[in-house]
Amino acid sequence: MSTTWNLDASHSEVGFKVRHLMISNVNGTFGKFTASIINEGESFETSKVIFEAEMNSFSTNNEQRDGHIKSAEFLDVEQFPTMKFESSSMVKKEDQLFIVNGDLTIKGISKSVDLLVEKSDTAKDPWGQTKIAFDVTAKVNRTDFGLVWNATLESGGVLLGEEVKIHAEVQFVLAQ
Repeated sequence: MSTTWNLDASHSEVGFKVRHLMISNVNGTFGKFTASIINEGESFETSKVIFEAEMNSFSTNNEQRDGHIKSAEFLDVEQFPTMKFESSSMVKKEDQLFIVNGDLTIKGISKSVDLLVEKSDTAKDPWGQTKIAFDVTAKVNRTDFGLVWNATLESGGVLLGEEVKIHAEVQFVLAQ
């Protein structure tokens, strides 16, 4: 018997960070995203995870920077409006810790990535809904997805790092 879990968007957040000037990070979040988990039986090791974010919904709290990142020079959100992740395997590492492998698609380019996922226990909310939460981290190289724009600094180095750290705290509700 399959079980479906749907994203509780009001209790979820997805963010990222990338090095800037090689001395600090720029952080951003996605405002609009969906996700679902479908698994056979009670084991999450059988899960199929599907995630999609609207690329035009991200914010770094700087309108000018966001406009540049959304442009054709970076994400080209008009041509590639979504980022997608679809899992292919889930391996239990410890009691509540999993490695979820799957394809991440950004700007029309799909690459296999591993997500480190820490699962909570389930809980019932005051309205009788069964909930579960996941803390998700990953690192990807932005140039693998065609995000190659950069600028050389006068002092040496580059304006932007290649590594993007992804962090999500997501809560799901058991479908009735």
